[in-house]
Amino acid sequence: MAALTPVSTAPVAAPVKTARRRPRYWRGAVLTVAGLYFLTPLVSSFVFTVHVPNQGVTFAAYSGILSAEGFTESLFLSLSLAVATIALALLLVVPALVAVRLGPPRLRAVVEIVCMLPLVVPPIALVTGIATVLRWGPDHFSRTHLYQTFLAVQNESFPVVLVLAYTVLALPFVHRSLDAGLRAVDVPTLVEAARNCGAGRLYVILRVILPNLRSSLAGASFLTLALVLGEYTVASLLGFRPFAVWIVSVSGAEARMSVAVSLLSLLITWALLLVLSRAGTGSSAAVPTAAPTPVPGKE
Repeated sequence: MAALTPVSTAPVAAPVKTARRRPRYWRGAVLTVAGLYFLTPLVSSFVFTVHVPNQGVTFAAYSGILSAEGFTESLFLSLSLAVATIALALLLVVPALVAVRLGPPRLRAVVEIVCMLPLVVPPIALVTGIATVLRWGPDHFSRTHLYQTFLAVQNESFPVVLVLAYTVLALPFVHRSLDAGLRAVDVPTLVEAARNCGAGRLYVILRVILPNLRSSLAGASFLTLALVLGEYTVASLLGFRPFAVWIVSVSGAEARMSVAVSLLSLLITWALLLVLSRAGTGSSAAVPTAAPTPVPGKE
């Protein structure tokens, strides 16, 4: 008698049909339109600088940039102003934001309002007030030591008054970038852990807080750099000649050279952006372990 083999009555699962992903052509269309929007003006500007009617293609506009009068001085002045502005803005905003993170929450609104005020006040109104103070000061403080201060801040080789004005204009961008970085960091816990290890306040900010804000610091620095390199109103009305003012002054006599310099400044800004983004993608440092403070009477 043959053995009976049990037949499984479990239902057989139907084969799952994998849905084919349809190609989304709209993504490519959006990227194409965006690329044309940004690249068309750049390509048109480049063609304008190298193509001269009745002469053909020439690179004279680019070869004469370095030898142009005032190019090196104005570019170096703008870069120096940018470095000083970045340092001053970060020196003001970073301790203030860390303090409000550790202090009462209502202080955050006060600091945010103060930092956002430059977006409300037009630059033309700001520079008018600065020019009025610079004219009023020497007349009223001519017999005091402040008279030399008013002259020193207006030194054409390095106008400190532009650094102060640019710092005010950059406050909204620096505040937003650093505030976004601090929201992702548990500042009270980091500070408390570092203080328990015996670290001082300055050590906590430099070695604990700042390494965790590397990307935010890079973003704030780039926004400030772009603002300083492209700012024209304040410097022009105050009578100084940084890079943006020099480009406008050259455009009247050398139109092609001014466009070539604008393209060159754009490339310089992109290169500095890559440098800052490279600096901001490093690994965030962990909380350093400092030697604990010895307690008297304990081994």
